[in-house]
Amino acid sequence: MPILSYTITVIAAYLLGSIPTGFLVAKARGIDIRTVGSGNIGATNAFRILGKGPGFFVLFMDALKGWFAVEVISKFAPQILSVSVPDDYLRITAGVAAILGHNYTCWLRFKGGKGVATSAGVVAALVPWSLLIVLGLWIVLFVATRYVSVASIVAAFALPFATWFTTDHNVRLTIITGALGALAIYKHKANLQRLFNGTENRIAFTKKEAQ
Repeated sequence: MPILSYTITVIAAYLLGSIPTGFLVAKARGIDIRTVGSGNIGATNAFRILGKGPGFFVLFMDALKGWFAVEVISKFAPQILSVSVPDDYLRITAGVAAILGHNYTCWLRFKGGKGVATSAGVVAALVPWSLLIVLGLWIVLFVATRYVSVASIVAAFALPFATWFTTDHNVRLTIITGALGALAIYKHKANLQRLFNGTENRIAFTKKEAQ
């Protein structure tokens, strides 16, 4: 029965995470977001192509997928099956499945986003103090460099260290957040290549800079 609980949790969390929010919001406006800007379906490209309002909506919904998977879906299977399963393990399982669903959505031939917002939602549920630390680091780096990718990569790298120091050296959560950070960095491999080539796009803070 515990195996069935994990199976149901993985499937439900994956399907939730696989909802391609950015793609659907852009499609509602007659745009295939995969063919414009960076070609990514995530919030950064949504901001760039669709504007602040839709961009914030995509960011919020992608993060909500991760949080909801951990806080709600992880409790669903044990309740309907009336079984006892270690809560932490199911929460982690649900969070990881939601991120994989976002990054490799079955609705778009398993090509999804980079998982930063969805990972943030998962981290907010699992280790909220760690999220505050890496979010602060992300903001500082973004303002300093105007590269979303640089801020995201460094924040992903710092996540397991923040988890280690904010959870009384919880090895399990540190390993999990380390794996999530590594996955996020891997998904930024194209950005890393553009950074090395000097072709990565900066975010313009003013209209003058955007011209």
